[in-house]
Amino acid sequence: MPELNPRQLSQLPPLAAIRVFEAVARHLSFTKAAEELGMTQAAASYQIKLLEERVGGPLFLRRPKQIVLTEAGQRMAPAVSEAFALLSGAYSAARTGADGLLCVSTLLTFASNWLAQHLGSFQLAHPSLAVRLDTSNRLVDFAREDIDIAIRSGGGNWPGMEVHKLLDADFTPMLSPKLAASIGGVNEPADLLRLPILDPSDIWWRDWFAAAGVQSHDLAARPGSSMGAQAYEANAAIAGQGVAILTRALFKTELADGRLIQPFDLVGDDGHAYWLVYPEARRNVPKIRAFRDWILAEIACQ
Repeated sequence: MPELNPRQLSQLPPLAAIRVFEAVARHLSFTKAAEELGMTQAAASYQIKLLEERVGGPLFLRRPKQIVLTEAGQRMAPAVSEAFALLSGAYSAARTGADGLLCVSTLLTFASNWLAQHLGSFQLAHPSLAVRLDTSNRLVDFAREDIDIAIRSGGGNWPGMEVHKLLDADFTPMLSPKLAASIGGVNEPADLLRLPILDPSDIWWRDWFAAAGVQSHDLAARPGSSMGAQAYEANAAIAGQGVAILTRALFKTELADGRLIQPFDLVGDDGHAYWLVYPEARRNVPKIRAFRDWILAEIACQ
C-alpha cells in the first residue's frame, strides 16, 4: 500500500471541505448536501469555496436551478467517494472481526420466509457473532447507517456495491385450495379474474396475464389494498381472502404443505432477483465475509 509522507499530508485540504464536496457531487445540490450534513447551505458553499481555492479552479458550474461538475470536479469525485468508502471499510474492519454484531438490512418477506428458516445454521457456525435484522424496503446508505450488509430486490446494478445473486424474483399466482374450490376449481388463467385479486395494481399481475394471453384491463379499476410485502399477501391468500402473486422460492413450505396452491406452471420473470449487497471496500471485513460465504453456500444447497 502506498504511504503518504508528511509533506503530502500537509498538502491535503481540510477533511470537512472534502466531505462537503463528496456530498454536493453526489447530490448535485448544495441544499441537499447541507441537509444531509446538518449544516446551512451557506456553510456548505463556504467549504466548497475553500476547496476550490486549494485546487486552483472551480469544481462546480453554477447554472440556473442546477449545478454540474467541472472537468476537474469530474476527475476528483470518484476518487473522493472511493476514499471515503475505504475509510468506512477500514473502520468497520477495525471495530470488529468475525464476532460482535452483524447488522443485516433485508426485505420483510425474505427475512420471514427464508432467513428465519436458515439463520440458525449461521449462528451455530458463528456463535460469537450476533445478527440483527433490519426489515425495510428502502435502500440503506451504508456510509451513514449502522448496517453491515443488505439483501435487496432489483436488477443488481448498484454502483460501488459488491453484489451476489441469491434468488430469482419470479412471480406466479397462488391461492388457497378452499378459494379455488369456491368456483369449482381454477382450470384456466381467466378463472382467476372471477376471484378477488390481492393488490390488483401490482404490475406483476398485468405482466402475468399478458403472458397467459388473458385480457385484464379491468384489474386497474378494481378496489384493492396494497399490503407492501409478499408475506402479508400470502397470509391473506392462505386465509382465503384472494389470489396473491408471489415468488415461488419464498413460499416452498406453504406450497408443500398445501396451504397454498400454484394453479399454473406459467411463471413471470422481469429480470429482477434478490441480491446480497455490501460496499466494495468492505468485502474483506471478516464478519461480512463469513455471512457472504454462508448464505451463498446455503442458497447453492436449495
